[in-house]
Amino acid sequence: MPALPTTELGCGGQPDPFAHAKLVTRTIGAAIRDAALVIVQGDTSSAFGGALGAAQAAIPVAHVEAGLRSHDRRNPWPEEDFRIAIDRLAGLLFAPTLLNAANLRREGATGAIYVTGNTGIDALLDRLPAVRAASEKNEERRLLVTCHRRESWGDGFVGIAACLAALAGRGDVTIDMVLHPNPRVSGEMMRLLGGQQKISLLEPCGHVEMLRRMQRADLILSDSGGMQEEAPALGIPLLVLRDRTERPEGIASGNAILVGRQAERIMSTVEMLFDNQGALQNMRRPSQPYGDGRSSDRVAAIIETWLRRDEPRSPSLPSERGPAEPSKRFASRM
Repeated sequence: MPALPTTELGCGGQPDPFAHAKLVTRTIGAAIRDAALVIVQGDTSSAFGGALGAAQAAIPVAHVEAGLRSHDRRNPWPEEDFRIAIDRLAGLLFAPTLLNAANLRREGATGAIYVTGNTGIDALLDRLPAVRAASEKNEERRLLVTCHRRESWGDGFVGIAACLAALAGRGDVTIDMVLHPNPRVSGEMMRLLGGQQKISLLEPCGHVEMLRRMQRADLILSDSGGMQEEAPALGIPLLVLRDRTERPEGIASGNAILVGRQAERIMSTVEMLFDNQGALQNMRRPSQPYGDGRSSDRVAAIIETWLRRDEPRSPSLPSERGPAEPSKRFASRM
């Protein structure tokens, strides 16, 4: 098993991303003192800090979104280190997909592994009726863009911005870029693209508004993990602005293409899709590689069963059976 992440893993001179995780670990003790189980979701510094704080207090940990792997610690960094470390600490591992579960087994995970789907799709499907009712398509080809990953800082942002400027020059493309709340990221994009015709730099927005923008888009360019899950469910073609992804299921389904951050490759892929409407249409077929909208119910049912066990609980969490009626693809005990 890989070692737990440390602050010596600095990436390109960027600030230490583990400081917040350390703060969470130091301060979480009082909040979880009487907890029977600590549940963390995703691969953020808060999730890692919470899992580590729970483990240090001998409180069992459950990880929602377990087993996601890019198999490259630098892409994304530090998220890949965080997710590996959390899965080492967790006794209940809720893997969104069969591939995620296979990653955990390959690494020798000691926790109980369940394939549940991703709870993010539950939220998407819950909001979809209101989103569709308010969505309208534009006559021009509309691109929606987001980017914020640390591995894109610097040359990556420059390449992405150059590509967007060139696409805006086509005259038949309107580009909406939703800026990230991180001022370092938004400030760089405003510097690179501010004042560019046909490119709107938009303030960060909430989930419902982002879904509306996704619905209006003909094509999405993003390095967001959430968009990699949501775009296939919506049937919106997605170009993934990363060199590696921990969500290859969307690529396998045909809804997404991994294009990296080089301007030439992004540009050629966008133009290929715009000039080949058949290829673009094939990417518009909705699919559900990440869940069917019942993931939260499955996770809750498994946790409820675990909490009701008669035998004493321990951080190691011995293997258990899954729900009485697992679906064909989700909620299976691995």
